[in-house]
Parts: sequence; C-alpha cells; structure tokens
Amino acid sequence: MSTITKSMFESIKSSLTKNNTQQSRNKDILKCEVGNTYTVRLLPNAANPEKTFFHYYTFGWTSFCTGQYVSAVSPSSFGGRDPIAEYRYKVLKTGTDEEKQKARAILRSEKWLVNAYIINDPVTPENNGKNMIVRYGKQLHKIIMDAIEGEGAEDLGSRIFDLSDKGSSLKIKVEQQGDYPTYVSSKFALPKAIEGLDKSKHDEIYKNIIDLESVLPVKSYDDLKTMLDEHYFCDNTASKPASNNVKSVQSNKAPVSTAEDLLEDDTVKQLLADIDDVK
Repeated sequence: MSTITKSMFESIKSSLTKNNTQQSRNKDILKCEVGNTYTVRLLPNAANPEKTFFHYYTFGWTSFCTGQYVSAVSPSSFGGRDPIAEYRYKVLKTGTDEEKQKARAILRSEKWLVNAYIINDPVTPENNGKNMIVRYGKQLHKIIMDAIEGEGAEDLGSRIFDLSDKGSSLKIKVEQQGDYPTYVSSKFALPKAIEGLDKSKHDEIYKNIIDLESVLPVKSYDDLKTMLDEHYFCDNTASKPASNNVKSVQSNKAPVSTAEDLLEDDTVKQLLADIDDVK
C-alpha cells in the first residue's frame, strides 16, 4: 500500500472530529527532547482507520505524601467514571477556599497517540527506520488537524500518511518556552521520498503498526480511588470503595470528563482549563 485511499483518509478524518488493558509500552514512544528536531512520517491504521489516533485524558499532581509526581489515564477517556475527576470537580465547585487551592494542584491533560515511521531521531539514531509512537498534546494536534481538514488540507491531506515520494513528513521541533517545551514551530515538510526506503517495504511498515489501545495502563476505579487516598489525602490506611472496575473498558463513545460535562460556572471552567502537556 504505497498510497492512502480516499475512503481510508475520510475515515481517519472522521474519527478525529469526534471527541474521541494493558501493559505500558513506553519504550515504543518517541522521546522528544528540547533543542532538537525529529522527522517522522505518520502512519495510518489501514485495518481500522478510525483507530489511527488514540485520544485520551490524564490527571496528575505532585504527591502530597511522597513529593513525587503521580498521574493516571482517566477512565473518562472511554466513557467511564473517574473518582479523581469527580472529586476535583466537586471541590472546585463547592469546596472551601482552602480545599479549592489544594485541588488546583490536580492537573488535567489531553493527549493523543499516533504511529509514525521514524526518519530522523537526532538524539537516538538507532530509532531511525523503526515504527514508533508519537505522543503529543494540543500544540501538535492543532498542526496535524490543520493538515487534515484545515487550511493546509488542500496541499497536505492524505499526504501526511503516505510513505511514497508524494508523502509529507512531520518535523517536530522542540523548543524551550519558560519552564516548558513548546512545539509551535513544528510543521509538515514538502513532499519528498524517504531516503533508503523503497516501495517494496511500504506494506510491511503499514502492517507493523502498534496497537495504540494496548500502550497505556488503565487503572480501575478502585485503584484510582486508592491513588487519591494515598497521594492526595496521604491516607495509606483508607479502605477501598466498592468495586467499580473499568480496567477493560474500551468504547467508541466520545471521551468525556465528569469535571467538565456539568460545568455552568465560568470561573470553574477556567479552573478546569486543559493543561497542554506535550511531554
């Protein structure tokens, strides 16, 4: 498969317009360091185009008990209940000033995963020529969406998934902005053949993509409640709540956040604004 069919591209685009387990596979995730530019060619899920991208949310904070940063994928990504999101929303809506101040330490982040063929990793060149996962936040998502259905769609569109000389590579430029990395200078390059890659290898690369739904560990409701008890309330003896396991939940339902669905107060909306975590 050297080109992307129109129907496949439309399916990919459709899945992104929706608000859209497991053993961690962090070794398969491309690590992007500040001061470097990484060149990749995005890969579609040819068997199931709607699963080309994996969209999810996380909640994280610096533990009030250990001082270490803790985070977890939110079951709200799959339409499930999340005790962290529920507690955070409740406190920011009705808690005391002191409770609200503490709850603001819990940061909500929206992220995406996508398969990519690594053309140039300047830090870890042994990754070149491999299929890996690019994990990104809102800045790169905006650039990718613009290429798929925005102003850049006419020139780019399905080219961003094409391994042939008609395809366009994504140059991920990581710069420092204050205390955080920024990806705003990233862009898709002009169509160009990938050096050392001939047409005979295209099908193999497309077939060997990673199942994005198997990448991240997803905790059950009980485990998330325990995480909240131990690292937020510093209560290691807290009893676990009644079982409400969502560990195996996978759904086509749009990702939702309990902490946002019920919001009517503009002040609370601001407090719950997404954090653009693109690590």
